[in-house]
Amino acid sequence: MTMKKLMLLFTLSAVLFSACKSDYERMVEEGLASGVRNDTLFLGIYLGMTKKDFFAHCWELNKQHLIKQGNSNTSVEYEMKELKSPALMNFYPTFFQDEIHEMPAMFNYIAWAPWNKDLWSDSLIVDVKNMMGKWYGGNDFVKMEHPEKGFRFVKVDGNRRIILWKEDDQYVKALYTDLTKEKEMNAEKEARKSGEEQL
Repeated sequence: MTMKKLMLLFTLSAVLFSACKSDYERMVEEGLASGVRNDTLFLGIYLGMTKKDFFAHCWELNKQHLIKQGNSNTSVEYEMKELKSPALMNFYPTFFQDEIHEMPAMFNYIAWAPWNKDLWSDSLIVDVKNMMGKWYGGNDFVKMEHPEKGFRFVKVDGNRRIILWKEDDQYVKALYTDLTKEKEMNAEKEARKSGEEQL
């Protein structure tokens, strides 16, 4: 086989392989390959923040009456004025190797009621998405359909992935993830699984 044919076969294989990947997988790969780090979350909290620093920072924010204990013992509540109507954001991070790896957050308008359709999650998700566009330099969320859970808005900036979705008529959820940590976690799980199989 000539070199020209080999190169053509290689190119064709690469194109077919990339076509098999979903838009989401390509977005994540491009984000990780960029080498760009975007660790900013909100309220001075960031991906990679240690557990000790997170608690110390929240203590300071609480003293300034910016946050308080949320709707459970393991949640922090922030009353937001950044949206079209006053809202609450409840959040609490997931730690990996003593650093923030993920940050789930739940949003709802304070004046939500079953009869107040203007403040349902349909409006809230657009409001939150627009606010995050201002926070994180561009409203370039991509709308993606999940086969079982409906649509999601996804934004990948280097290592930081943000997923937004409607939880129900009242609540919108966001999940911030450090993709580099996720990769490490998956590698660690695989290594552990492999080790267990050898026992």
